[in-house]
Amino acid sequence: MQHRKLGTLDVSAIGLGCMSMTSVYGPAADHGQMVHLIRGAVDRGVTLFDTAEAYGPFANEILVGEALAPVRDQVKIATKFGFDINPETGERGAGTNSRPAHIKQAVDAMLKRLGTDRIDLLYQHRVDRDVPIEDVAGAVAELIDEGKVLHWGLSEAGLDTIRRAHAVKPLSAVQSEYSLFWRGPEAGLLDLLDELHIGFVPFSPLGAGFLTGQITMDTVFAEDDFRNFVPRFAPEARAANMALVDLVRTVAEEKGATPAQVALAWLLAQRPSVVPIPGTTKAHRLEENLGAAALELTADDLARIKTAADAISVEGDRLPAAAMEMTGH
Repeated sequence: MQHRKLGTLDVSAIGLGCMSMTSVYGPAADHGQMVHLIRGAVDRGVTLFDTAEAYGPFANEILVGEALAPVRDQVKIATKFGFDINPETGERGAGTNSRPAHIKQAVDAMLKRLGTDRIDLLYQHRVDRDVPIEDVAGAVAELIDEGKVLHWGLSEAGLDTIRRAHAVKPLSAVQSEYSLFWRGPEAGLLDLLDELHIGFVPFSPLGAGFLTGQITMDTVFAEDDFRNFVPRFAPEARAANMALVDLVRTVAEEKGATPAQVALAWLLAQRPSVVPIPGTTKAHRLEENLGAAALELTADDLARIKTAADAISVEGDRLPAAAMEMTGH
């Protein structure tokens, strides 16, 4: 597995998003099987593992901490604070909470759940409109000075917020949704991160599974799968958006690869500082995703994909209305 840099943080070119192992895409997967899957990812060269206190809450961090305990010094753990969650009980309040005192309490609780003495990459999960980002950056800077946090980043943040945060304490990474299914970061974000030498971590790099080619018009999601509420997956939108799947499938057939590998290789080709974090609960999908690191798309391939993708009008919002409000998009 090749490595890349998020700021000065050295990580594998493809990380592993762990959220789906305990929530969001239907019922939680078997705990023991997920421990085995995470350790299998380490064996295959993955060094970046992404979790958050909100996933569960807490269940995902506990899983990741347990799975990585035997290889802690070989890997980098990324987790996130920012929602109004009681650090001890997991009781959820309303909305966000990035008050400095809360951040410090949250981090202390994270360290216990993860069974570690430091967090390699700590993100603010969502921007808190009630707390100046300078105050957030200052609180994280103190945690870095204490050695509890090594690097920090922002998730789903706007350009001005990124600049202001970076001016107080340099960011190593920004995480936002990015894929052929959602190209919003191309409208200024990627250029800003280049300017500031900040790495970029795309979540949902396979369009929440859409770009794998495994989702059809007949696919029925589990009752508690969040995609049931995403406008982009509604029947009419799904039918229109199949043009994107046809695009990656065509390229995949030419390359002797899979649609998922083409979608991930396309992301990797956008910038040397891009580190996607596809999630999965299946060992064969993990193997497939990691194979994207070895897939080379030529300049002609990339130009052809861009021309074709530009001509496709993707239908539907990328998130439900409540989540769109939370992210400010």
